[in-house]
Amino acid sequence: MASEARPSAAVLRRPAALSTERSAAGRGLWRDAWRRLCRNRAALAGLGFIVLVALCAVLADVLAPYPFWQQDLTVVRQPPSPQHWLGTDELGRDILSRLLYGARISLAVGLVVQALILLVGVPVGALAGYFGGWLDTLLMRAVDVLYSIPDLLLVIVVMTTVRAALAAGGGTLGAFAAVDAAFGGLLGVFVALALTSWLTVARLVRGQVLSLKEREFVDAARTLGAGDLRILRQHLLPNTLAPIIVAATFGIPSAILLEASLSFLGLGVQAPMPSWGAMILEGYKAMRAEPHMLVAPAAALSLTVLSYNFFGDGLRDALDPWMQR
Repeated sequence: MASEARPSAAVLRRPAALSTERSAAGRGLWRDAWRRLCRNRAALAGLGFIVLVALCAVLADVLAPYPFWQQDLTVVRQPPSPQHWLGTDELGRDILSRLLYGARISLAVGLVVQALILLVGVPVGALAGYFGGWLDTLLMRAVDVLYSIPDLLLVIVVMTTVRAALAAGGGTLGAFAAVDAAFGGLLGVFVALALTSWLTVARLVRGQVLSLKEREFVDAARTLGAGDLRILRQHLLPNTLAPIIVAATFGIPSAILLEASLSFLGLGVQAPMPSWGAMILEGYKAMRAEPHMLVAPAAALSLTVLSYNFFGDGLRDALDPWMQR
């Protein structure tokens, strides 16, 4: 009688097991990823600095003490002072103001270029990985050919070609020239960086699709009558979202660095629009006599790239489903 009235140990454990399963199912990938990201102090510090740079770029008109183009020849190459916190350059322009507007250029280049890269690289990689055959061979051999060309050389060729075509003007090119002038000469930068940077994303997406297209959920969707485009759009691409986000996070600092290199070579934004690369070039020329002209833009560029790398590393670890710590 006592044994009949007493529930078994398995019955006693069942409610606790059910509650654990429900809580685990309710968390989801993104909530667990956010929790893991919050435990990474370096990633959070990088994210905080990225947000700070973004706010400075958006609010540059409010935060800048002077217009970025304003010249004062009476304070040429002045060291940091209460009137000019980071000093002035060779034309008497406030370095802090130009640094804030340069953040706007760097942010625009990073975000726009990454958007163009995703628009090209994700469809190419998805189509090559899913359909395979001659389409995969054609697209991947094109990627291999572009990989064999030095990035900086290809960017310089594209930049000079685009600027020469826009300078000729006329017809449709006249409209593009107006857009280029409105963006301070960044249209050629967008085109050049997008053409050379989508290759890695295409290969990444292709590899992810190749590993997913033979899974059971894809077979089930195909059995239920789903077409190829529907399977790609609703089943495969959402499962490749995490590595795509990580690749975009690492791609933004690469685009910022490449734009700074182009501006250092004189192929970036056009004067008087400020750019961190152009400011580094100006500071490099006067490095011995006025080091403040070099320190401020170089520190801003280095800290921004380092912050994106910290955040990218933390995001990659957070989105890894096998990470338990």
